Amino acid sequence: MSDITPEHAQAALAKAELLYSSEQIDRALDGLGEAITRELARRDPMVLVVMNGALVAAAHLLGRLRFPLRVGYLHATRYRGDTRGGAMHWVAPPRPDVRGQTVLVVDDILDEGDTLKAILDELRRLGATAVYSAVLVEKRHDRKAPGSTVDFIGLEVPDRYVFGFGMDYHDYWRNLPAIYAVGG
Repeated sequence: MSDITPEHAQAALAKAELLYSSEQIDRALDGLGEAITRELARRDPMVLVVMNGALVAAAHLLGRLRFPLRVGYLHATRYRGDTRGGAMHWVAPPRPDVRGQTVLVVDDILDEGDTLKAILDELRRLGATAVYSAVLVEKRHDRKAPGSTVDFIGLEVPDRYVFGFGMDYHDYWRNLPAIYAVGG
C-alpha cells in the first residue's frame, strides 16, 4: 500500500519535469531492440522481466526483438514503494528455470546497481550459461555498486528521482507514457 494519496501523486506530477516524451522513449526502444537483436538473435535467449518496474518497458521492447524468444519473470526489490533502497527482497524467484539458458534480464532503471547485480549473480548461481542485461534508463552518477554493469541501455537520466513508463512514484504513475523527474 502506498504511503501517499492519489491527490499527492497528482500534485507531484504537476510539479515534475518532463525528461523524455513517449516519442523519445520509442526511439530509444528502437535502438535497444536493434542492439539486442544483433547480439542475441542466434543465442535462443530467455527474456526475464523484472517486475513490476520493467513491465511497461519490456512490453514495448519485446515487439522490437526480431527473433524467437521465450519470456519469463522475476520479482526482486529493494524499494517496496519507497524512494530509497533497502535490503533485497525476493517476491518471486526467476521463472522458468534458467539452468543451461542464455538469459536477458530486462529492468526499468540502473541506479546504484545493487538490485540488478544481485539478480544477475543469482541467475549465474542458478546455472544460466550466459546472462545479459538491458535497462530502459541509467541514472548518471558515480555511486554504482562495484561490478554493476549493463549490456544494453536505452536512455540516461540525471541523478534525480524519476518516474513514469513503468517506474513508480510511491507506487503511482507507472502508467505514464513519458518519463519525469520529481520537481523541487
